[in-house]
Amino acid sequence: MILYHTSNSEIRVPDIRHGRVNADFGQGFYLTPDQDFGCRWAWQDAVLNRYELDMTRLRVHTFSRAADWFEYIFHNRRAEDLIDADVVIGPIANDTIFETLGIISSGYLKPEEALQLLMIGPEYTQVAIKTQKAADQLKWIGAEKITGVEAYKASLKREQEEYQEQFAAAMMRMG
Repeated sequence: MILYHTSNSEIRVPDIRHGRVNADFGQGFYLTPDQDFGCRWAWQDAVLNRYELDMTRLRVHTFSRAADWFEYIFHNRRAEDLIDADVVIGPIANDTIFETLGIISSGYLKPEEALQLLMIGPEYTQVAIKTQKAADQLKWIGAEKITGVEAYKASLKREQEEYQEQFAAAMMRMG
């Protein structure tokens, strides 16, 4: 599996303990199989690190956008990792991408309402390397400077505007 990680430098040896504990899939090193998506988060002078993951003999848990995915994210955001896996693969919760996190995880909404909101917008995949065993099987292939950052930012801005319109409409329907 080829994966990408945007950073301000080459990361030849990823540190699984460097990421946030309360991220979507808990603490780990986060990557994406989508090169274009990885570039969308670039800033000037950013580099796109490229890796190959050998998933042989790893415990891999894969989610789709569904209730079990939401429950897992909900618990991880409270630093309660419920799954024993080396690698977790699944959708990125759009509330982190499009900055509506406070509404969805605040407890203001019922779980089924929060899940409905998380289903809005595009679906991007994240891969969390959660154990040292998995990190040892992640081979750094190289890194390249990301060019065309402004075009990526413009694309992300358009997507965010569409998302916010859909999100607002869904909130209005919920009353």
